[in-house]
Amino acid sequence: MADKIQNAYETSKNIYDDVLTQRNIFSKLYIKLFWSGTDDNDIARKVLSYVPDDFSGNLLDVPVGTAVFTENKWSSLKNAHITCIDYSMDMLEQARKRLGSHAHIKCIQGDVGNLQMENESVDTVVSMNGFHAFPDKQKAFYEIGRVLKPGGDFIACFYIRGKSKRTDWLVKNILAKKGWFSPPFQTEKELRDILQKLYKETDIHVDGSMVYFRCVK
Repeated sequence: MADKIQNAYETSKNIYDDVLTQRNIFSKLYIKLFWSGTDDNDIARKVLSYVPDDFSGNLLDVPVGTAVFTENKWSSLKNAHITCIDYSMDMLEQARKRLGSHAHIKCIQGDVGNLQMENESVDTVVSMNGFHAFPDKQKAFYEIGRVLKPGGDFIACFYIRGKSKRTDWLVKNILAKKGWFSPPFQTEKELRDILQKLYKETDIHVDGSMVYFRCVK
């Protein structure tokens, strides 16, 4: 499964940014037709707004992807220590091109299900468009909770099922089969139940078939 995911993102690396940022007419049409017009640029802004502009702690970004949304924010946090992890070396190389010149940021290959980090060592974990691709979501939830300090923030956005039959069909019949997404996928209720059991505070929002949130451990 892991190799299938890595291969999928290698073959899509040249169109990944275009689709997410809606840079051309075809990606805009795709988003409107299959994702109810949900704007990933807007969701990214909302997710990143949870991270203070003067943040100075340890931040984990997993998966970093190509850093198309996070480049400006992470590069501006000069007093932070930021670790960017991705399983896909192809995605990671693109992130390094954007972030590699900054001394406070390191980009490393790794698995969210087996983070090589100490317990309670991270102040904030950010996971953008990652959980719908993680093959073992239970391990991902556990590992993020393990490395997060008490009082730390878990901030994320990803696909949830049950909001649009058209989106659910696309995910099940195309995106999952291609390896870009990995089942099982949570409904909004299932996700709320998981997060409310793991975190003492939750701030959860839904936009079409996408969820974004901030949780406090």
